[in-house]
Amino acid sequence: MDFNLSEQEKMIQSLSMDFAQRRVRPLAREIDRSGDFPFEIAREMGGLGFYGLPYPQEYGGTAAGYASYVLAIEQLCRASMAVGAIVAINSLVEESIFRFGGDGQKRDFLLPLASGKSLGCFAFTEPATGSDPRAIVTRAKPEDGEYVIEGEKNFVSLSPAADIALIFAKDETERVSAFIVETSLPGFVLRRPCETMGVRGLGTSVVYLDGVRIPRNNLLGEKGQGYEILLEALSVGKLGVAAEAVGVAQEAIDLSLNYARQRMAYGRPIANLLTVQWLLAEMATRVEAGRWLTYRTAFLRDQGANIQKESAIAKLFCSQAAVEVTSMAMQVHGAYGYMKDLEVERLYRDAKLTEIYEGVSEIQRVIIAGHMVR
Repeated sequence: MDFNLSEQEKMIQSLSMDFAQRRVRPLAREIDRSGDFPFEIAREMGGLGFYGLPYPQEYGGTAAGYASYVLAIEQLCRASMAVGAIVAINSLVEESIFRFGGDGQKRDFLLPLASGKSLGCFAFTEPATGSDPRAIVTRAKPEDGEYVIEGEKNFVSLSPAADIALIFAKDETERVSAFIVETSLPGFVLRRPCETMGVRGLGTSVVYLDGVRIPRNNLLGEKGQGYEILLEALSVGKLGVAAEAVGVAQEAIDLSLNYARQRMAYGRPIANLLTVQWLLAEMATRVEAGRWLTYRTAFLRDQGANIQKESAIAKLFCSQAAVEVTSMAMQVHGAYGYMKDLEVERLYRDAKLTEIYEGVSEIQRVIIAGHMVR
């Protein structure tokens, strides 16, 4: 494996860093305060090609690869995890259609997603189910050449801005299938966004599906293939979460180092205190380990490998590291770090979500161990 970034990857990293500093950082605090979805920023990211990085040009992408995908997310999340997560969450729908869709579905749905003309939301979770497909009660019933979908989905991020939703429901065979649903259809009802502790601004909402009618050819893949589609999409989604965690943790290090150099105690900067240096060293070690674990997983995906185990490992480690690093950053900042005046407080809240969404840490351990014992 070559640890050097290609010229294209360096360009995307630089582009992402510039956009994050110039456009995202000035708005990050307001996005967090209001909890409003950043429609304009999302549109601009589409214009810059961030949504199509791993996908072929024939389907609206840039064919820059999954390494570029994680590089962009990392830089965006240093300014705002809510903004960087838009790229990762949108990829769940893109990856599903790219891997399992027919040519017509790729043309009609993947192309606008990858080219930045539309956004997608991913709807699996329900009030009574997290990771267990057997508990799904949403139904897709065949009727007059269509599917009629009835049910409720929870924690659907990007839903206020999404043009396309990937809905997981039990079909007439009692197995879980995946369906492409245009959100403008009658019966697709969006409730107001949920109030969350961190990563505010993702538009995470409850969605009601009240007799939504879709063409039968909007079934993605084969009947009963929903769980396979879910696992494959989440393998890339978890890779994105790992990159989000690295970006948040790196920002926490930078803020802590700058603060430690300026904050005086006993007549000298606290950066000279061994206790603070210990914290900084621990933070740097965790982030570097997580970064290269994430980059390696992206490299494997670029080689065409299945990364269900590797992405679970990356998400587990990087999410834990982000929570630990932002906690240490809070310690370096002391009482000031607990104040909303400083960004470290937001990073601390944002980091926790990386341990929860797209599968809690306990589920990642089950996935990893399952691959090991098989």
